[in-house]
Amino acid sequence: MKNKDPYFNRTPELRMMVFASLFAALAAVGAYIQIPIPFSPVPVTLQVFFVLLAGSMLKSKWGGLSMIVYTLLGIAGLPVFSGGSSGIGVLLGPTGGYITGFILAAYVIGKLSEKAEKADKSGLFINALNMSAGVLILYACGFIQLMFVADIGPGTALALGVIPFLPGEIIKTGVAAYIASNYKL
Repeated sequence: MKNKDPYFNRTPELRMMVFASLFAALAAVGAYIQIPIPFSPVPVTLQVFFVLLAGSMLKSKWGGLSMIVYTLLGIAGLPVFSGGSSGIGVLLGPTGGYITGFILAAYVIGKLSEKAEKADKSGLFINALNMSAGVLILYACGFIQLMFVADIGPGTALALGVIPFLPGEIIKTGVAAYIASNYKL
């Protein structure tokens, strides 16, 4: 359904800026929706869900920018990171790799989505594959930083920062892929 407002349709850049800002705000809200895991410093949040949607729906440029805006808001001191935390210390701490991963994941998901659309192969399954690649990138960034900052081995980092979250990521990826396949911005 196309918007009939001629000003809105003449300014696609403004439209995408608004959506990028919206996804940055949604990621911030997603940080407050969390389930702490007693044996891990990393809680389950809805941030990843919005990262997946940002990459798939806004594509690489605007999806990546939305997560850069989110990260910069947190660095500036707004309580947008998990549990209402903020500051550069969070980015340099054990969970900071996941936040860096948000940017990379949104960008890569966007690039893969652009490629799929050019090949006329977008759909639920392709969106889920693209988002799975993004989740892999996000968790690789988080795993590496968790391992080095917390000074733990790879097995412990996997057990604390990756494996407990995979069932939730499968669900979030499925729901996000469904939404992205059925609703276009």
